[in-house]
Amino acid sequence: MRTPVEVSDSFLASQRLLVVSPHADDESFGCAGTISKVKKLGGQVFVLVMSVGNLKLYDGKKNMVSGDTRCEEFAKVAEFLQIDDYDIAFTDERTHLRLDSIPQRDLISIIERDSKVAIDRVRPTMVALPAISYNQDHVATFKAGFTACRPHDPMVKSFPGIVLSYDNQTLFWNVDYDKFHPNLYVDISDYLDVKLKALSLHKSQLRHSPHHCSIENMEYLARVRGHEISVKAAEAYVCHRFVL
Repeated sequence: MRTPVEVSDSFLASQRLLVVSPHADDESFGCAGTISKVKKLGGQVFVLVMSVGNLKLYDGKKNMVSGDTRCEEFAKVAEFLQIDDYDIAFTDERTHLRLDSIPQRDLISIIERDSKVAIDRVRPTMVALPAISYNQDHVATFKAGFTACRPHDPMVKSFPGIVLSYDNQTLFWNVDYDKFHPNLYVDISDYLDVKLKALSLHKSQLRHSPHHCSIENMEYLARVRGHEISVKAAEAYVCHRFVL
């Protein structure tokens, strides 16, 4: 698919979207506007967070953010975005930021069948995976998720017809940056405020402008993506499969 496509409201209204998020906040950085729009139009949304855990931040204060805090923040985001259901696969400090050390087969199994929001359980029509970036957890999650979405006989096994990878604020620093060429866009002009509010609920992860993880920068990115298709704001995706 070479020509960029803007997804229509009627199409989104019929979707069961599963967002696979390496960490609590990636779902909001990449998809919060889309999540809100799908829900508003009458579709369903599920989120699988792969890992949260204790983490010392480079925030100038050397603060330690606990995994419990991350879970609490995500629960508020899930309620705010009216997500139908969610799961967090790993909540231990040892696993956090070490998903690449877990056998890929085990990660695939979580996404495909073991999680309460796994593909086999919620039978999504659309799956959104994190675009590959410099973060090893993103790479591991994408590779496992991509395999979990492999083609099957839909009479035997759930087979998501649409497989996407979503934008994030770290793709600018990436040796594989040229691989993220958006070819599917969701107009979130009416949902930009919702996206920014969802991000603000991940309080422990926010940075002050001009940091690339700041609220201000995410507004800029949404508006840039919007201008690419001549709307006020958008979220951008790479479409890997689209079955009609």
